[in-house]
Amino acid sequence: MAPPLSAVLFTVFVLLVGVERINELFISRRHAALAFARGGVESGRGHFPAMVLLHTGLLIGSLAEVWLLGRPFIALLGWPMFAIAVLCQVGRLWIIRSLGDQWNTRVIVVPGDQLSRRGPYRWAKLPHPNYLLVVIEGAAIPLVHTAFITAAVFAVLNAVLLIGFRIPAEDRALKAAVR
Repeated sequence: MAPPLSAVLFTVFVLLVGVERINELFISRRHAALAFARGGVESGRGHFPAMVLLHTGLLIGSLAEVWLLGRPFIALLGWPMFAIAVLCQVGRLWIIRSLGDQWNTRVIVVPGDQLSRRGPYRWAKLPHPNYLLVVIEGAAIPLVHTAFITAAVFAVLNAVLLIGFRIPAEDRALKAAVR
């Protein structure tokens, strides 16, 4: 029996998101080297492996739930979630371009650098637009193909990492760097 076309297409979509994430890691490494060459200081390094694991788990969990639990594609849910997930990818690219070589997957700041006020960062009331997109896409990607368990587990674990570790580490590092 052939697998459902929707599951195959979902797999292609998730793999493309994975390729995009790998590309982000290459960009991040290049930007990290530039930041360190300019005296950059890394903060919050201890939580980074957990973030990588969680984001990898989002993609693998989404696929596993669809294939192993036979999750159906429900068009009324799947298509809007697909559109939201794609818009999140566009938003991530906007953020990366707006921050230029200041963008990184790690928390590395160069003392004395000014905070970016380009792109989505021009709205001071939204200090972490990338994390907002991560929260949204963490629900949207698995829900494209009704992977409810993955969406829920990612939401809880991501909230713990962002609220408990990442955002406080980034806020402290940025405040110290711009003084």
